[in-house]
Amino acid sequence: MALVGAIIGAAVGGWINDAYGRKKATLIADVVFAVGSIVMAAAPDPYVLILGRLLVGLGVGVASVTAPVYIAEASPSEIRGGLVSTNVLMITGGQFISYLVNLAFTEVPGTWRWMLGVSCIPAIIQFSFMLYLPESPRWLFRKNERSKAIAVLSKIYDIARLEDEIDYLTAQSEEENKKKSDVRWMDVLKAKEIRLAFLAGAGLQAFQQFTGINTVMYYSPTIVQMAGFESNQLALLLSLIVAALNAAGTILGIYLIDHFGRTKLALTSLSGVFVSLLILSGAFFFESSSSTSGIYGWIAIIGLALYIGSFSPGMGPVPWTVNSEIYPEAYRGICGGMSATVNWVANLIVAQSFLSLVDAVGTGATFLILAGVTVVAFLFVIMFVPETQGLTFEEVEKIWKEKAWGKDQAAESLLEQGSES
Repeated sequence: MALVGAIIGAAVGGWINDAYGRKKATLIADVVFAVGSIVMAAAPDPYVLILGRLLVGLGVGVASVTAPVYIAEASPSEIRGGLVSTNVLMITGGQFISYLVNLAFTEVPGTWRWMLGVSCIPAIIQFSFMLYLPESPRWLFRKNERSKAIAVLSKIYDIARLEDEIDYLTAQSEEENKKKSDVRWMDVLKAKEIRLAFLAGAGLQAFQQFTGINTVMYYSPTIVQMAGFESNQLALLLSLIVAALNAAGTILGIYLIDHFGRTKLALTSLSGVFVSLLILSGAFFFESSSSTSGIYGWIAIIGLALYIGSFSPGMGPVPWTVNSEIYPEAYRGICGGMSATVNWVANLIVAQSFLSLVDAVGTGATFLILAGVTVVAFLFVIMFVPETQGLTFEEVEKIWKEKAWGKDQAAESLLEQGSES
């Protein structure tokens, strides 16, 4: 139900971002999440608990759309990838901390109520700090609040660069005012260059999930036990190590994404994921046919560690970073919401199907299927995802126009779109 809530939250999150701004969208997400946490903790029956899970999911969904866009729009292009990736680090670091918090509450009366209720604290802290942060300067320009936008930009850029940024955003604002201001999801599919951008962004989000990351994170204790480590305590300890590797790998990704490039990082990451899934598959195939399964259990753990070490620096942050920077200003909110919805839908599909697939074809075959999906993801990145490292938003926009219409026809297509709108 939390995933269903996240799908709904992501779907409406783009509209909330465009209508009310990035700051208010974050505040709304914090309030909904905090209320959901309290409802879960105080739930008198399972139905109220499920309602709380749905509310928490709504908050997560809206936040998953808002945070990358807000960070990207307030970041200089040369460090934009690293700053957006920091958001992913907060998520993976939070997952690790949640393991520790839950472990601590296992010995406390009312165990699960504390586990679920304490999650409102980060939302309350973020809400309090967010009150003192400014709105996205790009959104303010789009809403013709020029003086407020300039005040925010002056805290980000030096004088020389500030003037260039103001001139560009002023021109963009005037251009947007000539067009229709309300962008709907159908408009995303009508414009060829936006359609191509959305294909790249949504495809990355889907493959982030279909290559199995949340299978590993949700079911790592189960996978560890499948590998032959039957002790619950040992399974939890090894899962803690997996979560710690996930956070550590994300820190590496923060550095690499602005130095190595988005597409190179994604392709390198997928290569490592493919090898690790083959190791996991082989370990489980041999474990099932061997009476001395101890060695294969440890091979599975090595494969699990390699998977996290490969995925977390690349396919963890890259989809969110790319989606925060590939869409034109007018489409950034709605496209970000649509692609995040794809991510959460894929997340739900994988989470609900993994154990059933294991029962149907076996653990080894399941990981082999994920390896096949990884090959498709690798080819997808090569074919559809351009490199955006260090590029300004306007330079990225030019890439899509050239892909859609060719260099010579890009300018002509803009004129045609302006007359249509």
